[in-house]
Amino acid sequence: MDENLLIQKSQAGDIKSFEMLIETYQKKAFNIAYRMLGNLEDANDVTQEAFVKVYKSLGKFKGDSKFSTWLYSIVTNASIDYMRKNRKTDVVYLDKKEEDKMKIEVPDNINTPEHLFEKKEIKRVIHDSINKLSKEHRTVIILRDIQGFSYDEIANILNCSEGTVKSRISRARGQLKNILSQNVASTTC
Repeated sequence: MDENLLIQKSQAGDIKSFEMLIETYQKKAFNIAYRMLGNLEDANDVTQEAFVKVYKSLGKFKGDSKFSTWLYSIVTNASIDYMRKNRKTDVVYLDKKEEDKMKIEVPDNINTPEHLFEKKEIKRVIHDSINKLSKEHRTVIILRDIQGFSYDEIANILNCSEGTVKSRISRARGQLKNILSQNVASTTC
């Protein structure tokens, strides 16, 4: 069904249309929350909270941006709010079971046990390094490099200029590069 029609029906109070609309974006919304929070339970809670906010605010959506951008903005802000309220630090640590569920893409050329161990270790190092970034830098890295949003979409999600987004991404990547270098240096000694 046409997204605009689903939005109109949802704004008129049609719950079934709202469910169909949300279904399209549910997985990516959860992934954003999970990457930002690093915990399945927290990500589920924040995603559900964000969907409630979307439903309550749907009447305010005027179509000035894409619906997905508006929704992801709410999810991102809900995740940031959750981190502010519930974390003493900017670093999020995953327990080992959740760390194994990470989906940082690494090409799979060889499936030897050594190669699989190496891949897992690379994922762990990258994930740990991303978690050492500030909330601001972690957010833009997740939105751009992990979720694949364009600079324009990120600017809309974060409600800032595209130049600010590019600047934050540049600084975040530089900081991430330094952290990765330190992590690699400490593991090779």
